[in-house]
Amino acid sequence: MKLRNWCAILAVSATAATSVAVAQPDFPPSPNAKYAPRLVETMTAAQLQHLKLWYAGKAKNWDLANFELRQLTDSLAQAAIFYPGIPVSNVTTMKDPLLSIADAITAGDSKKFAASMRSLTDGCNACHTSMERGFITIGIPTDQRPPGNQIFSVPGQR
Repeated sequence: MKLRNWCAILAVSATAATSVAVAQPDFPPSPNAKYAPRLVETMTAAQLQHLKLWYAGKAKNWDLANFELRQLTDSLAQAAIFYPGIPVSNVTTMKDPLLSIADAITAGDSKKFAASMRSLTDGCNACHTSMERGFITIGIPTDQRPPGNQIFSVPGQR
């Protein structure tokens, strides 16, 4: 499946899984879910995927960036499906930045990738603020050392 289509599924999944979502302070899982990971687990995974996506794009390892974008998209869709207390609009507004990142990856366009990542990051923080979790703020990774256990450069170009 093409990456662009994969990202578009996020919006459809969120809308189909959640009829009318109202913000709830404790974000209980859907009563229909047999197992739902805690929202913090899903968001921690998304934060790590955001970080890895950034470093993969910075290293121009577009295959890895493509993989991490799919993982991040899945995490956001999972949050929307399992936690209907998250307003659908908070998740579906992520569609455009995700599609823009997908386009940048396909084109191998580092500048568009960086700009799209900033847009995605702003969307994440806007969602946190709207859910009264503005104290949870993420940013574009700095030049500090990335996770020390993964190599981000393209294999054969190390």
